[in-house]
Amino acid sequence: MPDRHTGEVPQQRLRSPVSPIFLLLVAVTVCGGALATGQSDLVITIGVVLLVLGGWAVSLCLHEFAHAAVAYRGGDTSVANKGYLTLDIRRYLNPMLSFGLPLFFLLAGGIPLPGGAVWINNWALRSRLIRSMVSLAGPLINLVLGIILAVAVQAVSMPVGLLVGLSYLALVQVLAFLLNILPIPGLDGFGVLEPYLPDDVRATADKIRPWAPLVFFVVLIGVPGVSSVLFEVGSVLFSWVGGSTRAASVGYSQFLFWRR
Repeated sequence: MPDRHTGEVPQQRLRSPVSPIFLLLVAVTVCGGALATGQSDLVITIGVVLLVLGGWAVSLCLHEFAHAAVAYRGGDTSVANKGYLTLDIRRYLNPMLSFGLPLFFLLAGGIPLPGGAVWINNWALRSRLIRSMVSLAGPLINLVLGIILAVAVQAVSMPVGLLVGLSYLALVQVLAFLLNILPIPGLDGFGVLEPYLPDDVRATADKIRPWAPLVFFVVLIGVPGVSSVLFEVGSVLFSWVGGSTRAASVGYSQFLFWRR
């Protein structure tokens, strides 16, 4: 109902049920963590794989939820009707293209390609700053998750399997932050800058937005040495936030077990 003093209709509180599918992903992650504390190499390897894949899927949902939640607070209440606030993996565009491929590339080469997307009504957002914050919210979630996991590994005594699995998952989050924050049309980093760019620059960006990320990913995966630079920069940032690159390296080897 309109406020008697201002005549404005107050915004509804952000209330959405959490998707059972998201809870299932969390359960898979927890199960993987439990298996990673096992005694045999096989059980530990299975645990690390489930921990990292499940944790990455959970973080993809949280990444997109962050975009939607900031947009909701910034004026675009339509995200609630689209189901973006339920953390349902099916709501973020095509599940195979938005989540299946990122999981595949993570499992195939350890590269956390950005996945998922939410449609935001930018015209409903109240300011350019809010538009920037909507784009920034997703990558920040990855960075925060990476920091939390890195600090937890250093602060809490745990079995080696769990330690290396969480360390690699933390590194994956930092790498995801770096990839998403690049100022390439179609990625979140460009979305942070876009509201402040001239109209002609934004018009050009709109033309290349559909295929610019694809070209970048092809270069990242197909050109020798490019992915190594990503991992080197990510390792430096990972060290800065308190992560153990040595433990993450062991976790990487455990996760990509067929390469050993």
